[in-house]
Amino acid sequence: MQIALRSTLLRALLTTVLLLAAASAPAQAIVDIEFVKKAIERGALLWDTRDEATFVKGHIPGAVNIGDPNNELRDPNREDYLPLPQIEKLLGSAGIDPQREIVVYGVRAATSNYFAHLTLRYFGAARAYVFHDGIDAWRAAGLPLATQASPRKPVALKLVPQPGVTVGTDEVLAAVRNRSAQIVDARTTREFSGDDIRSLRGGHIPGAVNVPYEQNWQDPQTLSRLQRGQTRDSSGMSLKPVADLRTLYAGLDPNKETIVYCQSGVRAAETATVLRDLGFRDVKVYDASWLGWGSNLALPAANETFFNVGALNSRLARMQMRIDQLEAELEQARRAAGR
Repeated sequence: MQIALRSTLLRALLTTVLLLAAASAPAQAIVDIEFVKKAIERGALLWDTRDEATFVKGHIPGAVNIGDPNNELRDPNREDYLPLPQIEKLLGSAGIDPQREIVVYGVRAATSNYFAHLTLRYFGAARAYVFHDGIDAWRAAGLPLATQASPRKPVALKLVPQPGVTVGTDEVLAAVRNRSAQIVDARTTREFSGDDIRSLRGGHIPGAVNVPYEQNWQDPQTLSRLQRGQTRDSSGMSLKPVADLRTLYAGLDPNKETIVYCQSGVRAAETATVLRDLGFRDVKVYDASWLGWGSNLALPAANETFFNVGALNSRLARMQMRIDQLEAELEQARRAAGR
């Protein structure tokens, strides 16, 4: 009798421990099509991050849209967040309340999806998810699309930025000096090496490890082939299996603070989300990224290179002269043809 009772109590204790562990385990932020279907049944909000013209051509029924958040929520020059009241108005007018369950999607692997997800987390969302394969997977599954926007349900928002989601330049500089964090550069290898200059100077943050964000995909070359018109199939931009992603980031310590940056924080947002889903405990995005760091000449840089503005101006002047010459020849040919 005592043995049976002890066995029953042990089973009950084990079940409780497993349930508690499951409850405390962080939810995966990157979700698949089955999760999206169930989320819709639960009444979750879907946020489509594509531009409005593309959105109206076909979207998941019930989704809302404010245009590309990379453009709509940021200053076009500094690429920092707009003032808080403007963001509250933009999100609130579409009913995008971070307190709700929200699934973000767009085209497969779009940086706008992950930037929108980062924004939701930055403003306190606890139930924000990214449908990585997005509208491409939805269409491929033959699921219904809508072309009429659903009626919006605006909400009044009072957004409060949350600590621990992004970091500023001072925090990154302190981490570099103290070697207190591992820094991941999600840009291309040419940006990292300083050969592709996209700020006042090229190079990278000292001590950073370069893992281009496209390496998260099954075929990192897919986007460039799509842009060159060599393929119309985006399936290569689906995420690698978890085992392969773990191998990709095997050189990093999941228990150490991790700071991810790129040019302006949007590519970094994808890598940061992937790392969090892999179990990295403390992952932050450097919001200003290289645009902010590279433009501050007082900050240290590895592989530092500078842009030759004078040489560029000379090339532009020669190009303009050639354009003027071609236009003059074209006009002369038109006059000759009109005789």
